[in-house]
Amino acid sequence: MTGGTETGGVTGTQDKDYNLIWYVESCLNNALRLETYIQDAERAEDTEVAELFRKAQADSRKGAELGKNLLRARLNGG
Repeated sequence: MTGGTETGGVTGTQDKDYNLIWYVESCLNNALRLETYIQDAERAEDTEVAELFRKAQADSRKGAELGKNLLRARLNGG
């Protein structure tokens, strides 16, 4: 099945809602994974890489918050 054909008939969830849920979950998973990478970089005393991962983690958290807010508004009919 291709992503373009699912419109909620199989999952019971419209694509736009599912896509927002997927996005939020992906952002949160990325933030968690980056924590491990930050710790690895810190153990290796590579502050440059650790800082890059911290910035990426902050972006992932921000994306998750934006996605949650949008999803909340849409699920509440807004």
